[in-house]
Amino acid sequence: MNRYPRDLHGYGTAPPEANWPGDARIAVSLVLNYEEGGENNILHGDAASEAFLSEITGAQPWPGMRHANMESIYEYGARAGFWRLHRMLSDLPVTVYGVASALARSPAQVAAMRDVGWEIASHGLKWIEHKDMPEEEERAAIAEAIRLHAEVVGTPPVGWYCGRSSENTVRLAGETGQFAYVSDAYADDLPYWVEVGDRDQLMLPYTLDANDMRFAIQAGHPDGASWERYLRDSFDCLYREGGRMMSIGLHCRLAGRPGRAEALRRFLDYIRGHDGVWIATREQIAAHWAAAHPHRRRDRPSAMDRDTFVGRFGSVFEHSPWIAKRAFELELGPAHDVATGLHSALARMFRTASEAERLGVLTAHPDLAGKLAAAGRLTAESTSEQAGAGLDLLTDAERAAFQDRNAAYVEKHGFPFIIAVRDHDKAGIMAAFDRRIGNDRATEFAEACRQVERIALLRLRDMLP
Repeated sequence: MNRYPRDLHGYGTAPPEANWPGDARIAVSLVLNYEEGGENNILHGDAASEAFLSEITGAQPWPGMRHANMESIYEYGARAGFWRLHRMLSDLPVTVYGVASALARSPAQVAAMRDVGWEIASHGLKWIEHKDMPEEEERAAIAEAIRLHAEVVGTPPVGWYCGRSSENTVRLAGETGQFAYVSDAYADDLPYWVEVGDRDQLMLPYTLDANDMRFAIQAGHPDGASWERYLRDSFDCLYREGGRMMSIGLHCRLAGRPGRAEALRRFLDYIRGHDGVWIATREQIAAHWAAAHPHRRRDRPSAMDRDTFVGRFGSVFEHSPWIAKRAFELELGPAHDVATGLHSALARMFRTASEAERLGVLTAHPDLAGKLAAAGRLTAESTSEQAGAGLDLLTDAERAAFQDRNAAYVEKHGFPFIIAVRDHDKAGIMAAFDRRIGNDRATEFAEACRQVERIALLRLRDMLP
């Protein structure tokens, strides 16, 4: 099957009501990344020095060498930045993304995190790239991260964020069954579920924009005021929309610097001045979402085999299973597991069919209130649709009027009068009949095709979200 794995649809036009505790309008997640002592360093068995997220513009790895300046910047995060942020945030629920090897080298900081009740989630075994790591090696690294984390912290992590992940990271983390949430995603303003084999894995999207990492890249903030303004704008947008989640990413060596820390302090004062702000750990947010919005598995068109797909959707276009057969061969994915998406795939096959094939679809449609309806020989879909418009309760005079118009329309155009009856009442259908019967054939052929597509969409909405 030609299938596209990425979900570009998400919640679409109808995101769920978050129902945050206390009727809060927004959930705010403060995340402190603790990476100092877990970064690339030949002392840690790595091939080169660290080059990521520091004050050194354009830093490059130094193969086989220690980088004294880089090490010193990371050391600032552990020695000074952490404690500044700890003092500022000690009365707030905070989630720490803790690199296991970094936590093992910082016992005083771990004790301080625990003393104020912060959640300590796993940030992997080491703060290194995983994109080229063989799958089995990464699986082993995740297992060792969990083991070392539990040994150092005293409890195993319930959350996971690698950050420098591979295409396998989310799946491998989910397969452990260890994590109430995984945050290696930036795809939404709300939590969402993914299916990892037999496991339903909750994803809590993280952020790279409301994140102090932007002080360490070229497309970043020049000063604390710029960052504070961006955080406030982000908060204001999400607060106004309501029912959203805002993640704020902090690093000890970045936000822990004095000028940035003051900007963070001002931002926290700003959001404290609003009602309905739930500042929570990611563990708390995950627990709420799992209870309020548990995942429910369903049959997904993009995951069906050919026979199941055609059997399920072959009658969406009246008596024309060939449309579903052709649509099955398209590049289907999560975006096609909802009514609008699958309709697009089916309609594409209808639109690109020959005129003779499309005419066959039109002629497969029954006359409105015609002989097949009277004999009870319509498809279940057509029966329901005509009944919904009251066409099963016509008087003898009304039925005769419909039949006369049917005959005149077919004689002129060569196919039945087609209209999405769910969009109209009986009088509206009759008015459309009288208006359209005078059209030329080309105009009416195009209109009939549009109506066929509309009927198909309405049918799919009965079958899919």
